[in-house]
Amino acid sequence: MKNYILILLIAFFSTSINGQEVNWISFEKAIELNKKEKKMILLDVYTDWCGYCKKMDKITYKNKVIVDYINKHFYAVKLDGEGKKDITYKDYTFKYRKKGRSKFHELPATILNGKLSYPTTVFLDKDEKLLDRIPGYLDVKTMEKVIAYFAQEKYKSQKWDDFVKNFKSSI
Repeated sequence: MKNYILILLIAFFSTSINGQEVNWISFEKAIELNKKEKKMILLDVYTDWCGYCKKMDKITYKNKVIVDYINKHFYAVKLDGEGKKDITYKDYTFKYRKKGRSKFHELPATILNGKLSYPTTVFLDKDEKLLDRIPGYLDVKTMEKVIAYFAQEKYKSQKWDDFVKNFKSSI
């Protein structure tokens, strides 16, 4: 009985310690909020069938340093590359499309310039202009560097390689 209670307590505390999450919002909500308070926008372009997308959700987007940093500096959006919901942006309605064996949503396809690779992390500046698209799985240490590079606006004055050489991790 004591072992059972101990296991429950450990499970409870580990869940509450690691239970912090990124404040994901819809694309439309991010655009709406950005009109009131300017922030960069981080888009996590994913699909339901993508194994590396799930791995990022489970590991990268659960790390406390990553979660805190994203929540503080970005409007975070999960954007389904195959989502079926229409999204209106800048007076155009982006829709779900199916062409032959391909199925995709026009908004992520447009943002990714037709290169549908999942996951892809996309950064928009405070004026909603595309800064960069980073395809593939980003582990915690890589994600920390990437979000710091954009949030601190180092991309304006420093090359990525120089930034990485001088980067001090909090992890």
